[in-house]
Amino acid sequence: MKPKPKKKNGAPSADLAVLGEIVERFSSKRVVLFGDFVSDEFQYGEISRVSREAPVLILRHRETRLAPGGGANAANNFSALGAHVAAITVVGDDASGDALIHYFRDHHMDTSGVVRAKGWVTPTKARFLAGWTHTTAQQVLRVDREPGAAPPEASLKKAFGKLKAKLRSADALAISDYGFGVASPNSVRSALDSMKRDVPVTLDARFGLNGYAKAGINSATPNEAELEALHHTPIGRNTEELKRCALATLEEMKLKALLVTRGRDGMALFEREGERMTAIPVHGSDQAVDVTGAGDTVLATYTLALASGASYLEAAHLANIAGGMVVMKRGTATVTRQELLEAIRQEISGAAS
Repeated sequence: MKPKPKKKNGAPSADLAVLGEIVERFSSKRVVLFGDFVSDEFQYGEISRVSREAPVLILRHRETRLAPGGGANAANNFSALGAHVAAITVVGDDASGDALIHYFRDHHMDTSGVVRAKGWVTPTKARFLAGWTHTTAQQVLRVDREPGAAPPEASLKKAFGKLKAKLRSADALAISDYGFGVASPNSVRSALDSMKRDVPVTLDARFGLNGYAKAGINSATPNEAELEALHHTPIGRNTEELKRCALATLEEMKLKALLVTRGRDGMALFEREGERMTAIPVHGSDQAVDVTGAGDTVLATYTLALASGASYLEAAHLANIAGGMVVMKRGTATVTRQELLEAIRQEISGAAS
């Protein structure tokens, strides 16, 4: 007998067995990720002494690790979840761009949609972490290297051509807009206008979420801070203000659903049909270890679930589970399909006992 859906803290839950079946279909899906790639560098070292030149600590370098960030992290999560992902982006003709492409090739991911732009800087976030060998490293500094402008027009046109070509066989399109100029509402709108069939189209935009109004987006996954910035108002624990902002965004952008991530308060799903709001409590512990890139995991899981036939509520529950798992990992991390299935099995076992 299947465990019946239960309510957690008054919120409707999803059928856990159905969620597992949805995840099983992930490996048959083809997803296009369109947006900004970011290189996440982690520089690890030990504090050796205080500098004689200035009152600062000297970090003795131990190792450097690279992880895909931004849209590259979302693409990495799609791959970890078992999907066939085609990433469409522009990176600089620099060391960070080289490192991202090599990472994707080493992990057997499609790099044919990655355009190199000569003279452009690949967005890079360098984090410096200090800690002894057997202690937890703590971040002491972050240095961002960012391009001074959007990629060259010729590179954007080339990326747009690749986007249209990859969409012909895609089961979903996810847009990851970190504000570096690769994705734009006009390019998304034009690409979708050329398609002959409907697929789920999701959006994670750090800035200018409402700029994608009427661009063909089905659903978006902002965090609460981004929603506050969009409406110039604090939300906090004010559920009515959250609902007002979310429903206004749904109407303005003509979305079918809006999934708002709220940190330790979990998530809130808003559906246009019936103007429904569903509060989803945080999965697992509310004491996150590292939230770096968690929104990318949410975007990937949510999009892939929709591509696999999930309802918006089912997709939100899966994204909530994956998001709750990834924040317990350090650094820019992913959740694998097997890890997600195991978490669902544990939930089923707990519900049955």
